[in-house]
Amino acid sequence: MRLDTPEGAYAALKDRPSAHAIVPGKPASSEAIARIFSSDPGELMPPPESNLSLTESEKDLLLRWVKQGAAYEPHWAFVVPQKADVPVDRKDQWSRNEIDRFLWRSMKHQGLKPNEQAEIPFLLKRVALDLTGLPLSSDALIKYTGMSVDQAMDQLVDSLLMTPAFAERMAGFWLDVSRYSDSFGYQNDNYRTQWPYRDWVIHAFRKNMPYDEFITWQLAGDLLPNPTKEHILATGFNRNHKYTEEEGVIDEEYRVEYVVDKTNTFSKAILGLTMECAQCHDHKYDPVSQEDYFSLYAFFNNTPEKGFEGGAGSAVRSKTPLMTIEPKDLEGILSFINHKDTTSVVVSVMEEFRDTLRTTYVLARGAYDAPTDQVVTPRTPTSVLAFDENRFKTNRLGLAEWTFSEENPLTARVFVNLIWQELFGKGIVASSGDFGLQGDLPSHPELLDWLAVDFRENGWDIRYLLKKIMQSAAYRQSGKVSKELLEKDPDNVYLARFPRLRLPAEHIRDFVLESSGLLVHELGGPSVKPYQPEGLWEASSSGRGELAVYRMDSGDKLYRRGMYTFIKLTLPPPALLIFDGSNRDLCQIKRNRTNTPLQALALMNDPMVLEAARVLGARLAKAHSSPENAIQEAYRRILGREPKQQERQLMLDFFHDEYDRFQEDPQRAERIVRVGKFPLEPSNDPLADAAMMQVIVAIYNLEEATTKT
Repeated sequence: MRLDTPEGAYAALKDRPSAHAIVPGKPASSEAIARIFSSDPGELMPPPESNLSLTESEKDLLLRWVKQGAAYEPHWAFVVPQKADVPVDRKDQWSRNEIDRFLWRSMKHQGLKPNEQAEIPFLLKRVALDLTGLPLSSDALIKYTGMSVDQAMDQLVDSLLMTPAFAERMAGFWLDVSRYSDSFGYQNDNYRTQWPYRDWVIHAFRKNMPYDEFITWQLAGDLLPNPTKEHILATGFNRNHKYTEEEGVIDEEYRVEYVVDKTNTFSKAILGLTMECAQCHDHKYDPVSQEDYFSLYAFFNNTPEKGFEGGAGSAVRSKTPLMTIEPKDLEGILSFINHKDTTSVVVSVMEEFRDTLRTTYVLARGAYDAPTDQVVTPRTPTSVLAFDENRFKTNRLGLAEWTFSEENPLTARVFVNLIWQELFGKGIVASSGDFGLQGDLPSHPELLDWLAVDFRENGWDIRYLLKKIMQSAAYRQSGKVSKELLEKDPDNVYLARFPRLRLPAEHIRDFVLESSGLLVHELGGPSVKPYQPEGLWEASSSGRGELAVYRMDSGDKLYRRGMYTFIKLTLPPPALLIFDGSNRDLCQIKRNRTNTPLQALALMNDPMVLEAARVLGARLAKAHSSPENAIQEAYRRILGREPKQQERQLMLDFFHDEYDRFQEDPQRAERIVRVGKFPLEPSNDPLADAAMMQVIVAIYNLEEATTKT
């Protein structure tokens, strides 16, 4: 029996043809209602032994639903979004744009009032971190705090959207989605050269490539008319999954595994559906069948990709099909690639069989060696949107066209929700990778649909979408939490305050390096290997291949942005994992945010943090005649604001305490300032440098330093 479909709910019961679970408009004749309200333990639903129960309000809701006709509606996410009328309330003096008017209505219904606008230093810091992942310089802070809030916000947003740092910040978010890494994964985890794809992602965000084009190139750039090497490079998106280099594996088993990964990534990242459950068999309440799954799989199943191609230690750094980037390419269409060597680079990309078509079968239990007799052709789940073969090509390019057709109910919603999640920490749909029947309902469905349609109507312009949200009063709110707000809306569902969010792992590194003046602003290029605990890499290694031993980089490579840190799939960078960085072995739509003692230990002891504090402390001590002025600038550079008088005095006292301690033990001061590889600068007072370093470490360890408020 099924109650999730009208056909199932209205049908006669198999063991009692005269009875029906649901009779629209007639609760007295509806067996389900009788069971729900029964006092007989043998009749009651849910049965007592299930340890499940319905509340009186839930029972009443079901009763009223049947009385009103027991109407069924399609799943909300599978209905094409429409722009609802923007709410208008004459008492609303808070709203700045359409986003706020939807939120205001929800807050009003919940008896909530929005927070006041945040102070300008916090707003400036928030915008800078959201758009670049970096703090503002002291000069920029002084410049913008001298303006009105409206003028400062407009100018800062416009300015930062055009910077290379913005492109890097957005690319960093997309690398989780596209499961980018620098090794093949599995036990024999060898080096691969997929980094030119990362350079392309940065390039795409720099030129503000519309989202429909951004995705189309990645799905099917090789199938576009007269594709260039840039089009083909973008398809590296499909090839970022793990590859085995272990001798003795079954080629077809892993080839199927790779196609499955492509299918799951497309459905989760772009459609917001977790379809992988349907790989093995049908599920009773799932609108996506196993046939649907393998029909979607068929779009990715026609490439000459191999399941096994060369063992660990071989010279192969990419897997077929591939594209070679020659030095001459860097002078033309691929000029955005940062490759200083004169050698060629080989990248894994997509390609179709030209003269044949691989037959796709539904696989029993999803197993590579259990094809059924059921042959499927490329198509999409009808529950989402039927694939019209008269309108779309039956290949990946056709799939991209289907993805961005106006009738597709998911694509715009899913991406708008991802951007909302990047700014507010949680999407309007909290389960941002699952818009299906088991996912969360949107907290503000009309707002989500309005934004989705508005995004599409404005040419899938990502900068436009970001600016639209940042122009809202909701984004400008203070992050202060009152007792009343916490009691009424503990999870901040209705956004009557701005959420306090710890920075993503890579941004913590970037924030520390930039505020200290150590960050190297080089765009793109191969990944780098910064500080890492000695012996950790080797302990996890198979002992074979180029990555058996960790060889730390030197010079400028130690101070690159976190997004360029080398990702070895079998041992992702521990400094990033401690702060919930992605391990990149699968498509990841949303990172966890945890708070652990290990994070505090890292900020107090990580060589990168200590080195940054040492360098900044020495520079401030040298640049200012008094430690008080040095502390004031440290606050501006790290926290983006002036210190309060109490804070100023507290840190000044701490400085003097540390200075006195070092006077008693000068060798201790000398040891402390030798952390890191950055050269020591000549100093007028080494003890002052060491004391100021301790002050900087303390400021970096403030909760405010690594939190967007």
